[in-house]
Amino acid sequence: MDLTAVVASSLRDALAFWLPVACAGCGEVDADLCEGCRAALAPRLERRRVDADVQVVAALRFEGVAARVIRALKEEGRTPLARALAPALDAALRASAPADALLTAVPSTRAAVRRRGYRPVELLLRRAGRRDARLLRVRRAPRDQRGLDRRARRDNVDGAFVARGVAGRAVVVVDDVVTTGATLCEAARALRAAGATSVVAVALAHTPQRRGFAGEPEVIGT
Repeated sequence: MDLTAVVASSLRDALAFWLPVACAGCGEVDADLCEGCRAALAPRLERRRVDADVQVVAALRFEGVAARVIRALKEEGRTPLARALAPALDAALRASAPADALLTAVPSTRAAVRRRGYRPVELLLRRAGRRDARLLRVRRAPRDQRGLDRRARRDNVDGAFVARGVAGRAVVVVDDVVTTGATLCEAARALRAAGATSVVAVALAHTPQRRGFAGEPEVIGT
């Protein structure tokens, strides 16, 4: 962790000491996450196709309580929330990950790591009792994906990742939120180019109303 990340972490700790805690899901005071919002994070596994060769299994819909909690984890530095979100991610992994597969997170850019001081997906995996094999690295940092349509997102991440040798292995690639699936598709491309025999995509959450997916999501269990 570099100096910027240490300072950011110290500031978050100081603010947490002086300001009252509010539920990330509903704003209730004196609860990091109230029982009602915690219950709203129960997994509802759905599978959808994001590309001819890539399907993703997601544990939550990125809306309502789940969206607010995930944003608080990613953008407000509320890292303890990873413990509440981890069971949903674990459920998606159990439902779709081959037993002998390597597990890797979609990598964060250096700028994002400096800004946050941590890697959200890697943190979620640790809280779920999993280890990120760090098979992917950012070769070319894409610009912010927000506001881009499906085609622009694909162009933005094209060639962004490179993977180290995984010849003959199955790989599960994990992201926090899948929107159009462009990032996961690029990650899968890089892993296949490095020799992966198969790539399974898993996400904590997906945006249910996003255009560009092939058909409706398939509910596969809870």
